[in-house]
Amino acid sequence: MKKYLLYALLMVCFGACSQKKASRTSDLTSENYIQTMLKTIKHCDYEPMYSLTFEQYSCFSEILVNDIPLHKNFQKELSGRTFDINHYIFKSGIQKVTFRLYPAGKIGERDLSKFVYDTEMKIEISEYDNAKRDQAEKKIVNYVTPTVPNNNVYGEKEFIGIGKTYYEASFTFEAKVPYEFNSLEKGQDLRKWNPEKLENKVVDFYKNQLTLLKEKKKEEYFSYLDLKEKETRQSLFFNEKELREILDLYLDPFTIPNYQMQPLENYKLKFYGNGKIVCLELNSLDNNFRGESALWAIFDEGDGEMLDFFKFYLYIPEGEDELVMIR
Repeated sequence: MKKYLLYALLMVCFGACSQKKASRTSDLTSENYIQTMLKTIKHCDYEPMYSLTFEQYSCFSEILVNDIPLHKNFQKELSGRTFDINHYIFKSGIQKVTFRLYPAGKIGERDLSKFVYDTEMKIEISEYDNAKRDQAEKKIVNYVTPTVPNNNVYGEKEFIGIGKTYYEASFTFEAKVPYEFNSLEKGQDLRKWNPEKLENKVVDFYKNQLTLLKEKKKEEYFSYLDLKEKETRQSLFFNEKELREILDLYLDPFTIPNYQMQPLENYKLKFYGNGKIVCLELNSLDNNFRGESALWAIFDEGDGEMLDFFKFYLYIPEGEDELVMIR
């Protein structure tokens, strides 16, 4: 889930499809969550953690790891942050990072409706030991968007995409991890499905989750998190304290008063994971909602209204017909 301060709610709404109830998928509950994860997570002497640090200038951006969205920024033209990315690394080998740059529009006196000379993305991939987080990281990749000489007398360089409205690039790095998840590898290419049939199935899944959240059916909701949580928490080598913190976040919709789930409207079907992952995102160019999950809520704990977005990245295993939450 992702939480944001609510600045504006300007959306065009359209009706959604009829609802079918999805079946319970596992015995995972809020009560047994921590013990189940502790039994699942295997620890080792060296637990490699991979992190991605980015800095962007004069643009908006999306960053994907192995074609799964890691971060979307459509609010700040200057931004930077560090993320652990193990949960998007399914096994040892070559990993792919992709980023997409978009114009930021008019910011104050600056016109960023097209890329300018100092538009830039810097991405650094590092490795560190989960058990020794106080030690220095090992730098693996340092990527900077390419530049070309400009025509001024100082011989300075400028962004290679100056004047354009879209830029995309990728690079790879090698990761070695002590786990291997074959789930996504054995997923179906959902782009080959009948589009209408697939969209109806995905919408039904989201509407079922919406019902569970609205009706506070906590344990049934948790039953859908099984695969996602087992793979994610193993890849990040979570300890009990970290598991309790995650559990508290999952419990927010069930414990925060006046937690208001919003209608499932104005959505579009999106593919990730090279066509093996599908989700619903809001069909909006409002910078507060662009690229966000179509399942979201508004709540207020006394500090102003906040938005809570529920990421559901779904896949269908080979030989099966039902959607499963994979991340």
